[in-house]
Amino acid sequence: MATSKALKKKHASRYRRHRRVRSRVIGTPARPRLNVFRSLTGIYAQVIDDTIGHTLVSASTIDRGIAAQVAGKTGTEAARIVGQVLAQRAKEAGIEKVVFDRGGYKYHGRVAALAEGAREAGLDF
Repeated sequence: MATSKALKKKHASRYRRHRRVRSRVIGTPARPRLNVFRSLTGIYAQVIDDTIGHTLVSASTIDRGIAAQVAGKTGTEAARIVGQVLAQRAKEAGIEKVVFDRGGYKYHGRVAALAEGAREAGLDF
């Protein structure tokens, strides 16, 4: 029972942090928002235009093309690959600059690796 209560508190705390970040980080057509979601099994990223509420580009470890690349790699290596693929897709869609939304997670580990991978591939934030 204690683990369930602790888990609920952990999710509620992340949700509060995410709301706080989202109050300051807004995606515009000129600089859409790069959002990150981290689960136990994978990492997901999307570039969102908040003015119309549409996802412009997305990438995750469960995408068919990416899943084959990340098979057998560590979480941080997989996150870096997802960031690189996301940046390539964003550049193909004509997106050069974004604002980074860490989603209430610490800028550490997989979240930081995804951001570094996106920067390496030429995304500016």
